Amino acid sequence: MADRVLGVDSSTQSTKALLFDAADGTLLEQRQAPHPDGTEVDPRAWDEAFATAAAPLLAGARAAAVGGQQHGMICLDQRGEVVRPALLWNDVRSAPQAVELIKELGGPAECARRTGSVLVQSITSTKLRWLRDNEPEAAEQTAAVLLPHDYLTWRLQSDPEKLITDRSDASGTGYFSPALNGWDPELATMALGHEPRLPEILAPNAVAGQTRDGILLGAGAGDNAAAALGLGLRPGQVLISLGTSGVATTVAERPVADESGMVAGFADATGRWLPIAVTLNCARILQLAARLLDVDHAGLSSLALAAPPGANGLTLLPYLDGERTPNRPDAHGTLQGLTSASSREDLARAAIEAMLCSVADAVAALDAATGSSTREVLMVGGATRSPAVRELAPAILQLAVSLPEDGEYVARGAARQAAWALAGTDAPPDWPQPSVQTFTAEPTPEVLAAYRTLRDRTEDWGTRGTDRQARAE
Repeated sequence: MADRVLGVDSSTQSTKALLFDAADGTLLEQRQAPHPDGTEVDPRAWDEAFATAAAPLLAGARAAAVGGQQHGMICLDQRGEVVRPALLWNDVRSAPQAVELIKELGGPAECARRTGSVLVQSITSTKLRWLRDNEPEAAEQTAAVLLPHDYLTWRLQSDPEKLITDRSDASGTGYFSPALNGWDPELATMALGHEPRLPEILAPNAVAGQTRDGILLGAGAGDNAAAALGLGLRPGQVLISLGTSGVATTVAERPVADESGMVAGFADATGRWLPIAVTLNCARILQLAARLLDVDHAGLSSLALAAPPGANGLTLLPYLDGERTPNRPDAHGTLQGLTSASSREDLARAAIEAMLCSVADAVAALDAATGSSTREVLMVGGATRSPAVRELAPAILQLAVSLPEDGEYVARGAARQAAWALAGTDAPPDWPQPSVQTFTAEPTPEVLAAYRTLRDRTEDWGTRGTDRQARAE
């Protein structure tokens, strides 16, 4: 029997486990289990989901690796017990602490130079500072800090003292140094108030250890890096993921330090770099529109396609409960152009255009930060199942858009990494690229222009004191 490898995607919403043939990437079996909703989660819920989805497949694998949601803060005490529920990437309570840390580091430019990113509330270091400020007893008890995929790999390890991570996930913490290509413990100490134990950063193809049953473990990766590895992302391509968040990322040979804060300079899962721009609001824009219009997603798509480009002058700025790109943690959504003639079709069209315009901003930020021009767009994620999204995306982005066949690419990337560790080679195994369907459309630059006019006009709308004061200073 051919060697089999297990890839796990421990995402915000669920655990997905996929078993592949290690030699050629053929998918053999897959399972899934849900996670609790919310921005604060007991990590033991991930253990339960793993036991349901992944454990039945793990026994049939020679190697496994975990891809996971980035930035989440898991604090362990001296006994290895979880100190408090994990704060996830989409928890915005540490926005004031992000402002404080940027000031302490000497401003946005110096912050980007030292950490690869201008800190925002999703980054782990800001959550550590929030813990120090708001739960000092929990902060004092914190002896080690892990990320979600680190936590699951640790729980799988036969050696409970071994804490490991990889560059891709480490680079999103706010205490990773691109210059050192490793931890900067001074930054973790600055955030928490004392120096915690941090996991060892392994090379992408390294063996992280083994399970109690002798199954080899790969280093794992952050979800975006795992997806890029699963798709074989190349320089010049931009991968857009339309899920809970909207993500635009590309591969770079050198680290990026974008002082505007629009692009985070993360690492990838091959030894290169993975600059990334992330919107906090993406698929839930469509969920809200469908709920307000009392239709399902198919109905929302049909309504949107019945309206003209620009939705008869209706423009939605979809910063529903704060936004990350641009950094407006206290913002709310804004609807402009509503008249007595506006229709359900117009509202549906405006919602889908808004989601895609927000992602177009992320792609433009990537191009500016890397000094390159996007030549090819790959698009994945649940929202791509909408016919309206497929039709409108190339019009808004003004580029052909290729949709790889449906697949769980984070889990596929994790499995490819496991196969790489199993093979012990310098390069990952050469798995076939997924087939793609390419969509083109007549560009609608006027829609993006109207969106950006509203975006710039409402920069201070819907904000509260902390955000206004930070910009004023």
